[in-house]
Amino acid sequence: MTLDQIKTFLAVVRLKGVGKAAAALNLTQPAITVRIKNLEETLDCVLFDRGPDGMILTKRGELLLGFAEQFEFLTQQVEEAVIAPDGIEGHLRLGVSETIAQSWLPDLITRLHGLFPKLKIELNVDISTTLRGNLLNREIDLAILLGPISEYSVNNVVLPGFDLAWYTATTPANDANLMQKPVLTYARNTRPYREVKEMLFERYGPSVSLFPSSSLSACFRLVEAGLGIAVLPRLLGKEFVDTGKIREFDPGWRPSPLEFSASYLGEPRSHMIETAAKIALDVANTFSKS
Repeated sequence: MTLDQIKTFLAVVRLKGVGKAAAALNLTQPAITVRIKNLEETLDCVLFDRGPDGMILTKRGELLLGFAEQFEFLTQQVEEAVIAPDGIEGHLRLGVSETIAQSWLPDLITRLHGLFPKLKIELNVDISTTLRGNLLNREIDLAILLGPISEYSVNNVVLPGFDLAWYTATTPANDANLMQKPVLTYARNTRPYREVKEMLFERYGPSVSLFPSSSLSACFRLVEAGLGIAVLPRLLGKEFVDTGKIREFDPGWRPSPLEFSASYLGEPRSHMIETAAKIALDVANTFSKS
């Protein structure tokens, strides 16, 4: 019986199928099937009932599950206490929102590679709603998103927020009329978009033109070109303001700051993922003070 077989067994149990376990472990479905078959042959028992409802644990499988979880816990303890970080091999599936990708993500990747040189990082940039679903479906290991995620199975490391500010082109304009321009902001199906939309409609009526975008860098460029105004993170807009490409203005209100979290599933416990979340907090704190 090998550690890989135990990990595969637990993945199939937790994800309720070979397909999702294969995706989570970055293996093919036949490889998962072979590992389970070899484990059953080693133990000389059937661990799963295969049927139309998927793979269901047998009584022997239920018995093995308890021991497998204990074995997994001890393995994590050894990794945390004994193995040097630069000797840890692994695969981190990292999901981040675009605000993070446009700010301190490069610093996070650099720190992770410095601590875990053998770590393979798979990156996915998407809106927070999608990242939340991917995490709960175990399609990613660590999600840095608008959070925290209110689920009993999820651990959240709360990160520093991003203050929002209003931006317009630097060309002369009457600030009193700026709110009549199209408003560029976050993509649909995101919390910032919903909040901005509600506040705009409340103050100016439903005739306001909203241009949602999944690209914050595109929003800044469109503002620079005078094609609209935008409410976006101040830390990301600083470079554009400092170089005179755009300017801030104050309509008398702005949405609440964006709150982010580094979120991951509490089970199975992973020293590497927990460390990555703590590094994300350290990097975010450093960036927010810069």
